[in-house]
Amino acid sequence: MTSKLILTHEVTGLGTAGDVVEVKDGYARNFLLPRGLATPWTNGGQRQLDQIRSARGKRAIASLEDAQALRDVLQSKPVVVSERAGQGGRLFGAVTSKEVAEGISTLHGKEIDRRAVEFLAPIKSLGEHKATVRLHEDVVANLLIQVVAAKGATA
Repeated sequence: MTSKLILTHEVTGLGTAGDVVEVKDGYARNFLLPRGLATPWTNGGQRQLDQIRSARGKRAIASLEDAQALRDVLQSKPVVVSERAGQGGRLFGAVTSKEVAEGISTLHGKEIDRRAVEFLAPIKSLGEHKATVRLHEDVVANLLIQVVAAKGATA
């Protein structure tokens, strides 16, 4: 059996907010619905879908050319994030997508939605790491993140 759902958030490998998807009942019941990532498809859900799409349209970068230009800017310099670290360069916690989005804003003066930042693996140590930023349906920027120890925060 399958369930027809409306995604309320982006789910990697499944779709973005506002997409209508059909998934197995167990996946919907045990993962998507309890986490608030989707709502069941109903006639009233269509109105919610229209609201999500209009909000996403306002947030989205206007054109493909703008997204490509922003990608080139983002890939030009690494984003520096300072974190508290212990001995051996291990972080207390992990670097979050919000911190990366703020780093991009500080460095380049461009606002990026934190939900567009995806890590290849959790960042839990100092040094250089890679992440991707989805700027447009067809444009993904490969980001270099330089994690440095915050001053006075090493153990």
